[in-house]
Amino acid sequence: MKIVWRLHQASVRDVYQVMRAHRPLAYTTVLTMMRVMAAKGYLKHRVRGRAYVYRAVQPRTRTLRRMARDLVRRAFDGSAESLVIQLLEAQLLSAKDLARLARNARAPK
Repeated sequence: MKIVWRLHQASVRDVYQVMRAHRPLAYTTVLTMMRVMAAKGYLKHRVRGRAYVYRAVQPRTRTLRRMARDLVRRAFDGSAESLVIQLLEAQLLSAKDLARLARNARAPK
């Protein structure tokens, strides 16, 4: 998704070329993931020649919220608190992150 957002639209080959520069990866793996993301409604495609060109359906922030909700629902039985506890135990949140979370929790809605 990050690559598609950055490029605004991309074929599987475009995404594959960017990704393989960072790690070894099969083209078919990228193809499968992009098909899955399209099936889940994250990507749309149009045909250009013999290739599909994909673009994001929603803006990045909206998609990330949806993915976060899905992660919490599937991996943490709907408990965002469990996710945060895991992040804390894995030391993936800095003191700065925690202060920002506290400020956001106190902010009027």
